[in-house]
Amino acid sequence: MYYTYLLQSKKDNKFYTGYSKNLKLRFEQHQKGKVESTAPRRPLELVYYEACLDENDAIHREKYLKTYHGKMFIKNRLKSYLAGRETLSAMPIK
Repeated sequence: MYYTYLLQSKKDNKFYTGYSKNLKLRFEQHQKGKVESTAPRRPLELVYYEACLDENDAIHREKYLKTYHGKMFIKNRLKSYLAGRETLSAMPIK
């Protein structure tokens, strides 16, 4: 399985989107500061993930979630979670 995931920084509330074959290991790398793009934004919380059977599907999904329509999908999907938090439209997702 390949996973497309969304992390939220507890420091600045911004989101990071990525994909990985090993979600648990990749999340640990993010948490330990071993991922350059998220290291200064720790601690992080895993707020969403999707599983794909094919790596290309996971990559395609990651790219989609970074688009305007993908951000709107996430905003609607996580409506309860995001209530009272900064909206996705105001947050850059890497």
